[in-house]
Amino acid sequence: MKTTLSIIKADIGSIGGHIKPSRKLLESVREFVNNNGKGLIDDLYVSHTGDDIALLFTHQKGTENEDVHKLAWDAFVAGTEVAKEQGLYGAGQDLLKDAFSGNVKGMGPAVAELEFEERPNEPFLFFAADKTDPGAYNLPVFLAFADPMFCSGLMLSPSMAKGFKFTIMDVGYTEGDRIIELNAPEDLYDIAALLRDNERFVIESIHSRNTGEIAASVSTTRLHNIAGKYTGKDDPVMLVRVQGSFPATGEVLAPYSIGHYVAGFMRGSHTGPLMPLRINSPVSYFDGPPMVSCHAFCVHNGNLTEPADAFDHPFWDYVREKVSRKAIELREQGFSGVAMLPYSELEYGGIVEKMKRLDKLFKVRG
Repeated sequence: MKTTLSIIKADIGSIGGHIKPSRKLLESVREFVNNNGKGLIDDLYVSHTGDDIALLFTHQKGTENEDVHKLAWDAFVAGTEVAKEQGLYGAGQDLLKDAFSGNVKGMGPAVAELEFEERPNEPFLFFAADKTDPGAYNLPVFLAFADPMFCSGLMLSPSMAKGFKFTIMDVGYTEGDRIIELNAPEDLYDIAALLRDNERFVIESIHSRNTGEIAASVSTTRLHNIAGKYTGKDDPVMLVRVQGSFPATGEVLAPYSIGHYVAGFMRGSHTGPLMPLRINSPVSYFDGPPMVSCHAFCVHNGNLTEPADAFDHPFWDYVREKVSRKAIELREQGFSGVAMLPYSELEYGGIVEKMKRLDKLFKVRG
């Protein structure tokens, strides 16, 4: 019997603006799943990253299962009613459709899923990001699975000698899932050429070329492609299997020490460094900084251990200080140049009408 891990994550209400969900909201979502998920899911873990609530399910139903997805959707709908009762900001913000239609993909919530035959020990990492988009994972995943400067296992481990297959999605294409499959190391430069554009090309999944097994799954939802307007940043989640024929936990975590610049921050319209934060951290400075948490688990017979907080260590305190410095330095540039995202990423906001008005005032000199 295969085990399936499903993360489904959404912003359905927050205290004081974009800070964090209330305790009552979190408990209501957890209680709904516990009351309605019997016989469907094996285990449940509920957490928040910034103002987003994430549900991690283990079950035996496979990926994109309608019943599992509906359980999450209904839990978020029930939670939205609690958010409204409390007057929380942005109640139901990420629920962009009126009714469930068989799968939450394309309905607002972020989704990442893995299905596999459990190894005798099955460690995995659950990443949750807030105030950024799915492309935020491009660089750290590339470095962890394709660069021996960060993943020494590519040189030292026979089980990783063949490298990994990258499935990359064109998230700017809205008529369907437009993907390309490329192999590392042979297609390394082609992979890099795509992944440099975080807002257009996003890693969807990684597979081991040695075993064929899936190694990682990333949510690829872009909210403005669904809503046709700015409704918040995409706040992606990711599942990564580690150890054995996959990179070690430390090799997957290492690239987050960079604090690389990503899209997001205030109104989803700026550039900022990605800060690795402790589990259940709130949003703060300038509706950010763009943030990522990492929950480390083992799963056995569908049952989860308690999470280990992968970024709760003195080393990451130093990284957070570095990232804070990088954030302040770029924010000093305000709206100018690279500090704010290009117009193509802002065209779902109010600036569109402003630019239309200004365009009519231009004159061509004779």
